[in-house]
Amino acid sequence: MSRLFLVRHGQASFLTEDYDRLSPLGVRQSELLGDFWQKNGIRPTVAYAGTLKRQQDTAAAVARRFEAAGDQFCDVDTRTGLNEYPADELMAVIIPALVKTDPAVASEHQALEACVDDKSRYRHIHRLLEAMMTAWVNDSVDLAGSGLPSWAAFSSGVREVLIDIFDNAPSGSDVAVFTSGGPIGIAVQTVLSAPELTAAALNWRVHNASVTPMTFSKGRASLDAFNIVEHLPLETRTYR
Repeated sequence: MSRLFLVRHGQASFLTEDYDRLSPLGVRQSELLGDFWQKNGIRPTVAYAGTLKRQQDTAAAVARRFEAAGDQFCDVDTRTGLNEYPADELMAVIIPALVKTDPAVASEHQALEACVDDKSRYRHIHRLLEAMMTAWVNDSVDLAGSGLPSWAAFSSGVREVLIDIFDNAPSGSDVAVFTSGGPIGIAVQTVLSAPELTAAALNWRVHNASVTPMTFSKGRASLDAFNIVEHLPLETRTYR
């Protein structure tokens, strides 16, 4: 049997012009994970990350802490199937369509446009994200011509990477995967044979720099825990 450690990237730069960048806290969260793994003898023999900067930089911060302790971290292979879904682009297409048909979404959208503080903006953006995800998963808004992936296409891409890892990792491997909340939700939903919307619901609960471990062998995988944050002091735990 082998072990898989699904790691969500550290806190990115939410509500800034460049979200795909670790905040100072996100760097610290990633370093704390690296310290924890190094001190507790968790040394991945294989590692993967998506192509997004926040995913790559989380992996790099973990590796730096190994190197600072005189230890060596394995090379990190890049897989586009581990990238997060294009939330901004999906919101730009799906939310205007929902505003026309769903009074609750229209009200949230109007409230967001009237916001003057970040706390309120975050609250309304999250509610709109939930509405967008439900519509996306249920395929209730036509994305034809938008160039955006369907939920089925996106989730299948994530599963293809996971199946490849499960099928090809050497027996007894410890595999680290640096990814995002969406792919982690899909991985857990798939292993549990849960409904598709479960992946979306799990996505909201994944802490930055958390670890979701699984045990696997070729053709099978089991969830060991979800969203572990024992390496993060309370004041460093975030969802965004």
